[in-house]
Amino acid sequence: MQPWSPSIENDLRHLRNEWDPIGVADDVQDEYDCMLAPMLQRLCGGANETEIGEFLRHEVEEHFGLGSLGLRPEAMAIGNWRGV
Repeated sequence: MQPWSPSIENDLRHLRNEWDPIGVADDVQDEYDCMLAPMLQRLCGGANETEIGEFLRHEVEEHFGLGSLGLRPEAMAIGNWRGV
């Protein structure tokens, strides 16, 4: 069983779609769902902003094949994810 509720998952999905690093969230609401469970596991495990930023940077660069220049994944990690 997951240590988070559906409302927390939905909140995280909303934040991630607002960030929308590849610009498709308006059309494809589940594009970033591959990041949900790993992100929530990190948050539940006490990951800090640096670790969250590194995870997001890796996902943007390796999984989605984008350069992270200008996307500032570490800025998205600071504070926003902690509210989930």
